[in-house]
Amino acid sequence: MKSPFELVCPAGTPAALRTAVKAGADAVYVGLRDKTNARNFPGLNFNRQELDEAVSHAHEHGAKVLLAVNTFARAGNTGLWHKAIDDAARLKVDALIIADIGMADYAARTHPDLRLHLSVQAAASSPEAIRFYVREFGIRRVVLPRVLTVPEITALNKEIPCETEVFVFGGLCVMAEGRCALSSYVTGKSPNMNGACSPASHVAYKEEGGEMVSRLGDFTINRFASGENAGYPTLCKGRFKTMDETGYIFEEPTSLNAAELLPELLDAGVTALKIEGRQRSRAYVRRVVEDFRRAIDSLEGHAAAPQDDLTSLSEGQMQTKGVYKKTWR
Repeated sequence: MKSPFELVCPAGTPAALRTAVKAGADAVYVGLRDKTNARNFPGLNFNRQELDEAVSHAHEHGAKVLLAVNTFARAGNTGLWHKAIDDAARLKVDALIIADIGMADYAARTHPDLRLHLSVQAAASSPEAIRFYVREFGIRRVVLPRVLTVPEITALNKEIPCETEVFVFGGLCVMAEGRCALSSYVTGKSPNMNGACSPASHVAYKEEGGEMVSRLGDFTINRFASGENAGYPTLCKGRFKTMDETGYIFEEPTSLNAAELLPELLDAGVTALKIEGRQRSRAYVRRVVEDFRRAIDSLEGHAAAPQDDLTSLSEGQMQTKGVYKKTWR
């Protein structure tokens, strides 16, 4: 019986890919070890030989490999992105996840048989925008930005001629994907061009007055009391003092968990469910993929599967249904 959803899972390393496949991923998305992907952190991602081996391993076990080339190319210096697209076609990945409109054009013209998915970084959320990408570049699937409610996704699916993929677990980007300038303002490194939000080279922690202080570049992002969980310092999830109050100005550190909404997303016409976390551990990948595999498979029998408590894997040990239910401020 065909699965009601394609489960799309993260892998930041070859070991994580094998873990995801074994845990039940239908597809695994990965990136190359350079600026062409939006998780360009040290120690992550794949070289060409590893990608070739990953594709072979996944295909042997009935899974797909999707390559994220989802940053924006620099004007006059597109060679790195063109090579990534060419190599994706040569190594026979199952789809390319792409954001830059020029790279979408290059891929469609140069490799017409290469399946293209529109990255969430493109921030396409209207029928008009999505139809444009489908018409001009043959986009087969759009990864929707995390700004839409379930009724909005339902309405959207009735007006577009391609598949939709939505995030169901993992860290939340509180800005419109592909449009954030906060990290680049502080560090000079654009996540949409260099591939790393709050790059590790600009992160620092130090003890100060009995507190753990986290900094990004020259900015203090947070102060944590003794014993308090110290999150990674991203500017959008920092605690700041405004007037007489101190708190999270943009958004609290929390992770999306939309497992309870799977029946609604199925009725909305969603094709694929995406788990965030290419920078996360193999243990994270295994537990989250296994949990969502059970949840998806239970839909076929119209029975709710018991779910693990994934709170410990969530940012700030907190979870939310996010904008799907308009509870994310």
